Amino acid sequence: DWSSDVCSSDLFVGRNVLIGRGTVLSCKDGDIRIGDGSNLAMSCFVQSGRTVTIGEKVLFAAYCYVIGGGTHRSERTDIPVMDQGQTIRGIHIGDHAWLGAGVKVMDGVQIGRDAIIGAGAVVVDDVPPYHVAVGVPARDVRDRRDAAARE
Repeated sequence: DWSSDVCSSDLFVGRNVLIGRGTVLSCKDGDIRIGDGSNLAMSCFVQSGRTVTIGEKVLFAAYCYVIGGGTHRSERTDIPVMDQGQTIRGIHIGDHAWLGAGVKVMDGVQIGRDAIIGAGAVVVDDVPPYHVAVGVPARDVRDRRDAAARE
């Protein structure tokens, strides 16, 4: 019996979503919601310990990891880290965002709509809408609307 009392996790995949070969969606005590028209390329990994929301027409290049699994507590030394619990906040990726190849998005992050994350970046802080972030850890380098205004 897979009633809601037994299975608390939920997976929602919108219309016209592409999920590439080898991509894993793991609802580990949480929900994953993927909006219409999004594209997750090959060998991506999305894990949810609470809620991971991927908006509409979001583009993931290959090997992106979205790790909505939380931060392990580690204050105590008398018990293993694994037994100390976690703080889990969830992840939100806004509509039309683009994650380059190999991007890692850590728990608690919100990536705004139309944001771009450069290849190989590790996102540990929020990225505002329309901004470009690159590096390890990812840092905000520009607002895409500034270039549009110049044109």
